[in-house]
Amino acid sequence: MDLDVLNMFIIAGGTLAIPILAFVASFLLWPSALIRIYYWYWRRALGMQVRYANYDDYQFCYSYRGRPGYRPSILMLHGFSAHKDMWLSIVKFLPKNLHLVCVDLPGHEGTTRSALDDYSISGQAKRIHQFVECIKLNRRPFHLVGTSMGGNVAGVYAAQYPEDICSLTLICPAGLPSTTESKFIKQLRELQESERIDKIPLIPSTPEEMADMLKLCSYVRFRVPQQILQGLVDVRIPHNDFYRKLFLEIVDKKSRHSLHENMTKIKAPTQVIWGKQDQVLDVSGASVLESAIPDCHVYILENCGHSVVVERPRKTANLILEFLVLLHSMDNNKKQA
Repeated sequence: MDLDVLNMFIIAGGTLAIPILAFVASFLLWPSALIRIYYWYWRRALGMQVRYANYDDYQFCYSYRGRPGYRPSILMLHGFSAHKDMWLSIVKFLPKNLHLVCVDLPGHEGTTRSALDDYSISGQAKRIHQFVECIKLNRRPFHLVGTSMGGNVAGVYAAQYPEDICSLTLICPAGLPSTTESKFIKQLRELQESERIDKIPLIPSTPEEMADMLKLCSYVRFRVPQQILQGLVDVRIPHNDFYRKLFLEIVDKKSRHSLHENMTKIKAPTQVIWGKQDQVLDVSGASVLESAIPDCHVYILENCGHSVVVERPRKTANLILEFLVLLHSMDNNKKQA
């Protein structure tokens, strides 16, 4: 082989080896950095831009795509201890011309965390209203989506600020009493009885606890490498004290059944999506909402747990789009009548 050609292959091989070695080193030594890079990559790939909005001395962090148009904007509220990027799996299947906004809830990720803040569900709903006013999202009524704790906040928001929203999607929302005790609720009761409430299953501090949490939240069994589990834990550990404080706040009497206490005030057309095999919040909550909200459309997903957004992103995105199309069609029929 010609020496120049051989040198070219050696140089090319060395050039390729550098990013490969960097990736392997990140995976083995800094898995949490790899997770952050993963979210950064998917935000860019999906066209989501990160911005900040300020209300007095309070800062909200959010991502968005598109501009307000003839179709309603969509505001998405994540679950407990998550962040705005959890919606990326849904965003992937939504049209690029839709105006989407995903915000970090109070104390999460890039949004202000203050020991003086009110982290009750009603307190969080007030903060989200401040955010909405900051970015003038309520110039026209928008569609509000919330999952788990974010679903509780979304439901209370819809009840307290009905003029802001045109429709609502609740995905496995918290804040409801249940006739059937879920596996998670049973675990909590056992922890309370043994006075080990610091071991909350949704606040893992080891890779093993993270794996248990994933099993609890998902019906689908994801095979997650040990290094990724470690990375997921590393990202969360600095925030675990806050998550414990927040958890105790939202299960307190003031917030535990906030959605239930406000659901009869919800006047907007409402879509409820729930995983049939949800082990965190029992699926029976769907019928509670259906009986209380006048215009309520319930969808139960087979072979799906609490993490609907992760387990069934395409189906969830399609259900939201179909719901919006249905409402648009009904609105047109009313105008023509």
